[in-house]
Parts: sequence; structure tokens; C-alpha cells
Amino acid sequence: MSEQTTDLRETVRRRYAAAAVSVTEGGTSCCGPQPIEVDENFGSTLYAADERDTLPAEAVAASLGCGNPTAVAELREGERVLDLGSGGGIDVLLSARRVGPAGKAYGLDMTEEMLALALANTQKAGATNVEFLKGTIEAIPLPANTIDVVISNCVINLSVDKPAVFAETFRVLRPGGRIGVSDVVADDALTPDQRAERGDYVGCIAGALSFAEYRVGLEAAGFTDVEITPTHSVSDGMHSAIVRATKPAAAGIPTEAAESEGACCGVNACCTPAESVVAASLTVTEAKSASGCACQSDAEGATSSPAAPPQV
Repeated sequence: MSEQTTDLRETVRRRYAAAAVSVTEGGTSCCGPQPIEVDENFGSTLYAADERDTLPAEAVAASLGCGNPTAVAELREGERVLDLGSGGGIDVLLSARRVGPAGKAYGLDMTEEMLALALANTQKAGATNVEFLKGTIEAIPLPANTIDVVISNCVINLSVDKPAVFAETFRVLRPGGRIGVSDVVADDALTPDQRAERGDYVGCIAGALSFAEYRVGLEAAGFTDVEITPTHSVSDGMHSAIVRATKPAAAGIPTEAAESEGACCGVNACCTPAESVVAASLTVTEAKSASGCACQSDAEGATSSPAAPPQV
């Protein structure tokens, strides 16, 4: 991973860690946590009042997304859902209610502070069909073909390796599975430099893909039935959009994802809870060229076999 991409990822991590701490500290005050101020295009106001009222105040206050993916993902009873970049857990908790006791909602986040906040919110909500995982969205720590629906709320634009995100999302989805994502998308006419002029990377603007780039990226990973529908403007030529796509029912794993998985994924996507990734900075793309398995036992430092499927 280049120094620039490492710096970008760390900048994103610090921003969301600070947001989690702000909410946590606000929750100990007499007035309770205050929503993190962004603007009217981002945050908890994009959720219906009846949804917000069913959740812990800290989960609502920590919302930094640009949409409401649970409202468009058409979740059904018994499904397994994965939220990429789950933050304080608002979309995971809403998903858990929709899929019911027979289903399960996973949240994935790289920020310790957000994960701690999400776990606290889960306890307050009394949710029992929820699990939070630490990791990056470029290296999802779940086995292949185990998730029915992947959702995400204004996080993919923050990734430093979007092809890896699309490949990993495709990998973990079962055949016939689908994505329902809210994200910032740029007009096709805007160059990367013009996008950067409208906002910074950590503000979900500079790193956004164009409509055409998003479609090409999803289709290259193997997705079909790609739909990208803008919902509201977040800047000149930049839009919050709903992104839907499907993993074909007869699909196998694309070559790139299969190669990385065959080598124990090369990243923490194949690590069990008792293991850690050898090189946390590796992306799926970079790990393809790594030799052997990049997981090691936390106790012994030895390599190990891929993780078992998640229990539901």
C-alpha cells in the first residue's frame, strides 16, 4: 500500500474515531448525546422519525451517512445482512429488526472507538441477532457465499481500494444475493480533480466514483442488474445515490477473488476470531501476490486454515 493511501485510510480512521468519542462523551452529559453536525445532506435526519425513536440515542447521534440503505434493501425475515462501515450501529440495529430472530445482522468497521460504541448500543437495544467485526471493507472477515444482503451507508467512497471492496462484496454474497447501498456518486463529466474541488476525501466527496465508474466497477466484480439512482444533491455535480446490484444465482467467485481466497485470502478475510492478520495494511489486491497464508495464531504466531462459516 502506498504512503498516500495509508495516510488517507488513517485520516478516515481518525475522523470516525473522534466522532465516536464525541458521541460517547456526550452520552454521559445531562442532556444526552448530540447528533454529529455535518449538514442536511448527511446524518440521522435521513431516517424516518419512527425508526430513530426505536434506537438508542447514541446510535442515532453517530449516524454520518448520506442515505438510509435499510429502507431500500428490501430485507426479509431470516436473511443474513452485512453492513460495510457500520459505525455506531444504526443500520445494523435496524436490519436486525427487519430480518428477525431467524436472521442475523453483521457490522464491519475498522475503528475501535466505533465498534465499542456499536456494542454498547446493541446492549441498550437488547438485540441478540447482531455481531460486529473488526476489519476493513477491502478484506471482509467472513467466508464466501454466506451473506444474503450487503448494505453500506456512505462508506465505499472512502475506500482506498474500491475494486477490492466490490470483489470482496461479491465473494461473501451467496449466489442470488444482492447489495443495497447508499453512497456519494459524481456526475460522469466531473474529473477527479473537479470532485476534489467540491470537498475533501474524508468528507465523502473527493473519493467518490462517477456513475459510469461505479457501474463498471460492480460489473467487473461480477454483479448484474446494476441500478444507480440519485436521491439528492450533496454538492455541485455530486449526489447521494441508491446503488443496487445482484450476484447471479449461478455465479462462482470471480478469478481475482478466487485467487486470493485460494491462498487463504492473503488477508484477514480468512482469519478466525483467534487469529490476527500478519500485515494489516494489505489490501486484497496487494495480497494476491503474497505467498502462503497471511493469518497467524494470536497465541502461537503460526499460520492456520480458513475460518468456518458464521453461526446463525
